[in-house]
Formats: sequence, structure tokens, C-alpha cells
Amino acid sequence: MAHHHQHDHSAGHHHPTPNHQGRTFIFTILLNLVFVAIEFAYGVIANSTALMADAGHNASDVLCLLLAWGAVILARRQPNQRYTYGLRSTSILAALANAALLLVACGAIAWEAVHRFSQPPAVASLTISIVAAVGIVINGLSALLLMKGGKKDLNIRGAYLHMVADTAVSLAVVIAGLAMLHSGWYWLDPAISLAIVAVIVIGTWGLLRDSLRLALSAVPKEVNAPAIDMYLRQLDGVTDVHDLHIWGLSTTETALTAHLVMPDGRPDDAFMDGIAQTLKERYSIHHSTLQVEQGTTNHACCSLVATEPVQHRH
Repeated sequence: MAHHHQHDHSAGHHHPTPNHQGRTFIFTILLNLVFVAIEFAYGVIANSTALMADAGHNASDVLCLLLAWGAVILARRQPNQRYTYGLRSTSILAALANAALLLVACGAIAWEAVHRFSQPPAVASLTISIVAAVGIVINGLSALLLMKGGKKDLNIRGAYLHMVADTAVSLAVVIAGLAMLHSGWYWLDPAISLAIVAVIVIGTWGLLRDSLRLALSAVPKEVNAPAIDMYLRQLDGVTDVHDLHIWGLSTTETALTAHLVMPDGRPDDAFMDGIAQTLKERYSIHHSTLQVEQGTTNHACCSLVATEPVQHRH
């Protein structure tokens, strides 16, 4: 017997209103896009890889905001006969694409910075400090705009943390510019560029790892699969659990399917609804599908590929 639970996927999530969220994304994207253009132009004028690296970092964050915003819009699309879960997983693809593009950009910046170490060219130190100081204001304002939504939405929180990191990076560029202005140590420019690259790579590696795992339908890292298995096995009337699968529907939603062996037969709807509610509130499972069996036949997990079928004997 099978019992399937359909849930309102917005339940348990308290997002800002779509219109407010959209306006925040639009304003933040435009604000940062204008600054990226200005910063990169002054990086070329000042002959500073540090400014160009910071502009590249900010450009990657604009891309991150665009991808995140696009994924939010697509995730609201209703399921249909072909995409039965809707387009929620676009947020996973957006995160994966963002991580890959960030690493490519880092490689290009690092290559240029390393070449400049042998003969560091003179740079316009004061210009670097002034432009980076403007970056502190822009990134700080962007972070403030995203802060409220970041408290309730993990997707927006990721963008908020990017902006906070950008503020810190811009501060580092200001300090390097002032140091070069008073000391003439122009090697600080490629050095700070490599430091920025290191910060980006460290932050991006986790994003790449987590998004790749989600793309491969791994159990999301915040979900405790053994605890869920134990909870299901301890339910009244359940003698065995098999075919337990947990995966991310998106970067914020998790799905679960499982077979419950209950020799006394299918319980009532209230019992099943209680399981779904507990899975959502205690274990962050937003969509659960539970199949109830009496254990009178053998079952093989059809998703497991092996030389011999894996049998679940009850």
C-alpha cells in the first residue's frame, strides 16, 4: 500500500514577499553592477591588479545575485506533467554554475598577479584607496539591504554573506593602497590580489562541494539521515524501514521517500500526517512520500545496481 503526502512547500518557510524580494535583488544588482564597471575602469587606469581583482570579485557576486534571483523566480513555477517537482532544482544549478565561474575568474586573476611579482609596476595608490573606500560603502549598503531577508531565507543569506565578505576585501585594498602610497612597496598590489583570490577560493570551494553534492542527489549536509532512519523505525507498528532516500529538491528544500513495513496494515491518515509533520519540523524534510507494506513479499531496491538484487526480507 502507498501513502503519499502533498505539502505546501512554502509552509515552514517565511520568505519576504516576492515583490519586496525582487526589488531588493534588482536594486542590489544595479548598484553593484555600476560599481564593478567603475572599479574595473579605475583598476586599468591605476594599473592595479588589486582593484581589478576586487572588481572581478564584485562581478562574480553580481553574477551570484543574478543566478540566485533567477533561481528564485524559476523555483516559483508550478509543477507540470514533465517537471513534476517544478523547477526548484534550478537553485542547485545556479550555485554550481556560480562556483565554477568563480574558480575560473580566480585562475585568471592569480596568473596576472604572479607575473607582476617579478617586476611590480608603479600603481596609483591614492586612486586605489579612494575607489576601494567607495566599495566599502556600496558593499556595506548592499549587505544591509539583504540582511533582513537573510535572517529567514538561506538563499538570500548566502548573497548577504557575499556582500559582507566584499566589504572586508575592499577594506584590505584600502589598507594596501595607503601602504603603497607611503612606502612605495608596489609588490603589495599583486600580493593583495593573491590574498583576495585565496579568500574567494576558500569560500567558493565549500559552495562548489555542497552544490555538486546536491546536484548528485546526496543527502543535504544539514539533514541527519541516521536520526531519521531511527525515528521511522521507532514508530508504532513499524517493524522495518527500507528504500530510504533523501535528497535536495533545491538549495532550501529537502525530499524523502521510504518504505515502512507495518504487518498490521496501513494506518489512518492522522498517523501518516503526524509523521510528515515531524519530518518537516524536526528533520527539515519538506516533501515526504511514504509507502506502507505488510512485509508479505520480498522487495528489491530498484535504484541499486548490483550483480545480485539487494533483497529486503521481511
